[in-house]
Amino acid sequence: MNIGQASSASGVSAKMIRYYESIGLFRPPSRTDSNYRVYGADEVHVLRFIKRARTLGFSVEETATLLSLWEDKSRASAEVKDIATRHISALETKISELQGMVNTLKHLAHCCGGDNRPDCPILDDLAGETIATKGH
Repeated sequence: MNIGQASSASGVSAKMIRYYESIGLFRPPSRTDSNYRVYGADEVHVLRFIKRARTLGFSVEETATLLSLWEDKSRASAEVKDIATRHISALETKISELQGMVNTLKHLAHCCGGDNRPDCPILDDLAGETIATKGH
């Protein structure tokens, strides 16, 4: 199949397939005499693996490591689990940070009158101004 068909079958855009090839994450498939890429079921399977790993938030580097572990049938699952648990920890930290942002913005939106007056605690906060420093 050609790159468009591989893209449809894997859910990875042709642009991303080319990018993954250019950075060495995905091995370029064989080419025809006229230099067109030829993808088979194996390449589509690898692309699906990459897409799933990236959808779960693994970095390109982590995805490359997981891909090499997946292809190594003699690997120890402990190494895979270690990568996953470190990623879980990073995600939990990010979730906590995002929840803090949500809470701050909810508070600022609650404090904003949302009327025709120019006073806006949201903009004041973004500018680093507090009620005590405003106007000085």
